Amino acid sequence: MITAERYHDISCGHRVVGHEGKCQYLHGHNYRIHFVVEAMELDSVGRVLDFSVIKEKLCLWLEDNYDHKFLIWEKDPLLTQLQQITAESLVVVPFNPTAENMAKYLVEVVAPQQLADYPCRLIHCKVEETRKCSATYTL
Repeated sequence: MITAERYHDISCGHRVVGHEGKCQYLHGHNYRIHFVVEAMELDSVGRVLDFSVIKEKLCLWLEDNYDHKFLIWEKDPLLTQLQQITAESLVVVPFNPTAENMAKYLVEVVAPQQLADYPCRLIHCKVEETRKCSATYTL
């Protein structure tokens, strides 16, 4: 197995429902998200996947869907009130938006759709909320 990795930086907000501390409140992060793609063999040029394809399919997906938006869980009790205030900046997600759940969703849901036309798969995603705090999901 051979892998290729690329990261991308975005800024977005969230809150973690049920959190015991500060993360229960509306806040945001400058996220760094690392993508690791694997292939069983290299293409004719000698690559897992061209880095520009990772950028186009995964990094730009983050830009279009999460960057400068607010991730809110579909079961968040504040959803209705926030939709009344700023619906255009909300991204309603099917998970409590922890770094762990974000990484899992990117690997299991987003990447299979975005990379469907390529002979590779996203096997690892690391979501850094800060330089000190991150979560990783690996297949």
